[in-house]
Amino acid sequence: MNPAPMSPDPTQPVLELRDVSRVHGQGGTEVHALRGVSLRVVPGELVAVMGPSGSGKSTLLTIAGGLDTPSSGEVLVEGMPLRGLGRRELARLRRRSVGYVFQDLNLVPALTAAENVALPRELDGVRAATARDEALDVLEEVGIAELADRYPDDMSGGQQQRVAIARALVGGRRLVLADEPTGALDSETGEAVLRLLRARVDAGAAGVLVTHEARHAAWADRVVFLRDGRAVDDTGYAATPDAVLHGRSA
Repeated sequence: MNPAPMSPDPTQPVLELRDVSRVHGQGGTEVHALRGVSLRVVPGELVAVMGPSGSGKSTLLTIAGGLDTPSSGEVLVEGMPLRGLGRRELARLRRRSVGYVFQDLNLVPALTAAENVALPRELDGVRAATARDEALDVLEEVGIAELADRYPDDMSGGQQQRVAIARALVGGRRLVLADEPTGALDSETGEAVLRLLRARVDAGAAGVLVTHEARHAAWADRVVFLRDGRAVDDTGYAATPDAVLHGRSA
């Protein structure tokens, strides 16, 4: 399957965070998860987000995907400010524009692989038969078409991860967000997953990858480092250039 071109203007960001902060709790329990973070991701660009545990990586991703709201600042997806959107409008935008690969996958155990992948399309009003055809196409793209009618509990961890990737890619979403998508995978399967993300970004999507490993960040065009909720560095390569170059060319 060859994804269709996704963006008429490669200079316009698919994702933009403007001075975004997120505070959890109040008073003595107040925690600043993000502090004034700004980020622009354009079509064809994969950005890796790195940092120690608790630095705000996952919070940044949930806010970028409209699953959480910032305490201050603004988030735009395809030029649309998320603040002010109603629940239905926000859900519609997520289904159509944002593909999210969760760290814990979030597959529905009672649905087959094809049904899991087709679900967001059906929720968006696509006919069931059409949604299944789209799901089968993207399952073939990620290399597990033969597992279309298998349930998650009957798959390996790597196979489940590919289903989650397929669900994030179906429908030509222009923003793909991945939270440690290789965390539970062996190195070979993890590389294959990253290759899938890279291919979709190269086809015109924008991608954000949260990872703690430099060899995975090496697949990105740019690396943003977070510490204590702040973006402390934004570079074209990770801290170990050799690892970056070798990983990217793998």
